[in-house]
Amino acid sequence: MARINENYDKLAAGYLFPEIAKRTKAFLEKNPGVEVLRLGIGNTTEPLGPVVIDGLKKGVEKLSKVETYTGYGDEQGNAPLREAIAKMYEKRGVVLAADEVFVSDGAKPDSANIQSIFSHDSIIAVQDPAYPVYVDSNVIAGRTGKNESGTYNGLVYMECNEENSFFPKAPDQKVDLIYLCSPNNPTGAVATKEQLKEFVDYAIANKAVIIFDSAYSEFIADDSLPRSIFEIEGAKKCAIEINSFSKSAGFTGVRLGWSIVPKQLVIEGALEGKVNALWNRRQTTMFNGASNIVQDGGLAALSEQGLKENRQVIDYYMENARIIKDCLDNLKIKNYGGVNAPYIWMKVPTGLSSWDFFNKLLEECHVVGTPGSGFGPAGEGFFRLSAFGHRKNIEKAVASLKANLKLESD
Repeated sequence: MARINENYDKLAAGYLFPEIAKRTKAFLEKNPGVEVLRLGIGNTTEPLGPVVIDGLKKGVEKLSKVETYTGYGDEQGNAPLREAIAKMYEKRGVVLAADEVFVSDGAKPDSANIQSIFSHDSIIAVQDPAYPVYVDSNVIAGRTGKNESGTYNGLVYMECNEENSFFPKAPDQKVDLIYLCSPNNPTGAVATKEQLKEFVDYAIANKAVIIFDSAYSEFIADDSLPRSIFEIEGAKKCAIEINSFSKSAGFTGVRLGWSIVPKQLVIEGALEGKVNALWNRRQTTMFNGASNIVQDGGLAALSEQGLKENRQVIDYYMENARIIKDCLDNLKIKNYGGVNAPYIWMKVPTGLSSWDFFNKLLEECHVVGTPGSGFGPAGEGFFRLSAFGHRKNIEKAVASLKANLKLESD
């Protein structure tokens, strides 16, 4: 008799972003004709650069001729793109072999799938608050107990708060897999080299693995801050890095990302190269490779002109972030992030939960943001605003906040 995976029933009421969409839809049904201004989900809005479009077109054109037609590509990614990604890291002082680079359809699926190569009884540690996929994928895999009062039994939460500038200390107990995201989604905080070194030292000492999400690394403006965990000495022995073209090149709907699994990575009971080989085995078994067309677009995005065009769009979004932060500062609402990351992490007015504030913002200002509690228990009392959006909509949202948001001091 077939039975469901009961771990799905452990998941919190609804995945964060569909829940936002559900509530927004209900508001619009009650208020027809009202324009809702969205500062919630981190979805890009600006068009792809000309070089990337040309790359995608070339990928399509190849399929129209017998001489250049391609069917299945390598599950790990086409060689030119893997080599281009490795060269990008080399410019940052990180030397990687192309076969340590695995091209995929995005950072989110890699973040969910990577845990499948580790033992079922692995103890998981996550930043709190955290992007939901880190937690939910491990809940589905059966590595946690039930959700009680907003936390899952068996999961180690590394609290990020105002006191530690939203980046935690390494765990004070032994864990096996550590999820870190820098620049962080949702808080916008960026780890320093010293902070990452503490985690690398911990992971080596405890034979743990850091799963490092650097999907927003191109938004870092401060050159003293690391864009890759592999800038930290020893990280190749204990870390996997996941990245994406989604935000840096506008590929949110195009879908392309990569993971770096160093051959030097060693875990308990396995020799050098074993983790790399396992991920290769997983991908070749369950994945047929990213679209050939999209990979041509990714290769174009990493060209000199492609990187220049990407930077212009990143700067556009970061100007949006500045506009939002200036508004919050003028309203005297405490906020963080938005300088080296496209997210602003604002403190909810006293007396309101983050979902209460979601409703308040929607009803009073017709603005949609993201409740902090959706990212974990430590997110309660905070709210995420996204800098992704058309400038005119950002300006409309800011104007509405200034004109309509009723605060206690009003």
